[in-house]
Parts: sequence; C-alpha cells; structure tokens
Amino acid sequence: MKLVFAGTPEVAVPALDALISSGRHEVAAVVTRPDAPAGRGRRLVASPVAERAEEAGIEVLKPVRPRDEDFLARLREIAPDCCPVVAYGALLPKTALDIPARGWVNLHFSLLPAWRGAAPVQHAVMAGDEVTGASTFLIEEGLDSGPLYGVLTEEVRPNDTSGDLLTRLAFAGAGLLAATMDGIEDGTLHAVPQPEEGVTLAPKITVEDAQVQWSAPALRVDRVVRGCTPAPGAWTLFRGERLKLIQAVPVLDRADLAPGELSASKNNVYVGTGSHAVELLWVQPQGKKPMRAADWARGVRIALGELIGA
Repeated sequence: MKLVFAGTPEVAVPALDALISSGRHEVAAVVTRPDAPAGRGRRLVASPVAERAEEAGIEVLKPVRPRDEDFLARLREIAPDCCPVVAYGALLPKTALDIPARGWVNLHFSLLPAWRGAAPVQHAVMAGDEVTGASTFLIEEGLDSGPLYGVLTEEVRPNDTSGDLLTRLAFAGAGLLAATMDGIEDGTLHAVPQPEEGVTLAPKITVEDAQVQWSAPALRVDRVVRGCTPAPGAWTLFRGERLKLIQAVPVLDRADLAPGELSASKNNVYVGTGSHAVELLWVQPQGKKPMRAADWARGVRIALGELIGA
C-alpha cells in the first residue's frame, strides 16, 4: 500500500522505522506537528518524526491544522491507501479521514477500550495496572472508539515509570502496526467493534495532577511519582518552592512519620504519608539539576519535624 504516516514525538519513530524497513509498503509522506520552540534559546525545532523522515528522504507535511485546505489538497494528490498514526497530537477532521481508501489506523498504547485518551500509559501506571498493552484501530470521529484490528499485552513492572513502559510499548507496538498494515493489504485482517464494557478515560496529566498529596497512602505516592516520570514530573513544595520528585520508594517497615513529615540521616531521606513512609532517592530542586535526595537534604539542613508539601 501507499502510506502517509502521521506522528510527532520520539515514541512514534520506531513505528515509522518499522514501516520504512518493511519493504512491503511505500511511505510516501509523513504528517507531523509544526516546528516548536525548544531549549533555553527557544529556537524552532522539527519534531523527531520530521527529522527521521527527512533523513529517509520522505516528504514532510506540517499543517498548522489538519483541516487546512492546502494540506488536504496535497493529501488528495498523494492519494494514500492508508494512513497509519502514532501520537500525532491533533484531531483529524472528517474531510481528512475520508481521503485514504482504507482509512487512518491508529496505534494506541493501551488495551482498548481501557484508557482512551492522551495519556494511557501514565494512567495505567498511576492506577496500579499489572498488565497493559497496545491496540491498532480504525480512527472514527469519536475518542479512540473505532473498531480494533489487533492488540498486544505488556506487563507493568513494579518499578516502571511511564517512560520505561512507553519505550517498551513503542517498539513492540511498531511491529503490531506493521503487521496491521500487512493484514489490511492482503485482506486477512478485519476490524471488529470494541467491547462496550471496560471503557476508561486517560486525559492529559496536568502539572496540577502531578502534585503529590502526602495524605495519600505510600503506594499511591509511589504510583504518582512513577506515572508522572518523565513528564510532567511529580512535585511537592518545600519552603515555598517546587521540589521535583524523580524517584521515591515505599518503606513498609516505617510508619512513625506524620503525612509530609521529613526525616533525614546521612544517607536516607524519608517522608511520612497516609500509611507508611516513602524514601526519597532522587529529587530536583527548582532551578537546579537532579541530585540524590540525601545530598539535597544535607544542603538544606532539614529541621526536626519539618514538613514538606502544601
């Protein structure tokens, strides 16, 4: 088939690579979000998908809005058979959905209908799911509600951050998306409706969502820290400034600290929660680089009984 691939962040690159290297289909063009400011200089930078496509000599389309007529006209000229999608980052209007003969097929990082939305992996980690996965489905106008082509499962490991899990799913899902394209092309794969039960939503995690509530149980604190790593980053307040929490682990044999109460020794930093304590391993003070929590605690000289959080 002639394909137009739509995707933007680094997590979409393995799928693009899989389609380029398959040798069975032609990736005629790539659709990605416009260049965005990045770094301290805030200079415009192309998306990881755009950079990979340019390296491969593939045409790159960067519409400000997918409903822009110039973009739609070019898509009609290319006349793709199918448009595979991974984390493109913009809603596709019906005028675009109707152009490829075999539709737009999305690789979504959950076992649909669970965790429909922008942040399925983060929500899976924060909810304590033991198993998640990836799904390919035909895009409709509803939110991740289209009929399914294929799924794969992936264990959520006890220490997984959302970044760890997403990386594994990106590579495993790349193979699933390539296999889905093959099945659509040769007629061996047909989309089936999603189950009506088990629908959960995974909206984007905001900075406010990532604030740790020390009155919550330690396991909840652990899940929030892991689920918000690397983005948007779990955080709390210390002496009126934000402190990013990069790694924290529950300590099941310590329950003598009140929620938010700090206890620091030469090599360890503990914080009380609504159940037992957690040990802070890595933190990042505002305006500074990540550091070991014990080094941070020595620098700020934590007072006996001092609290962290709002």
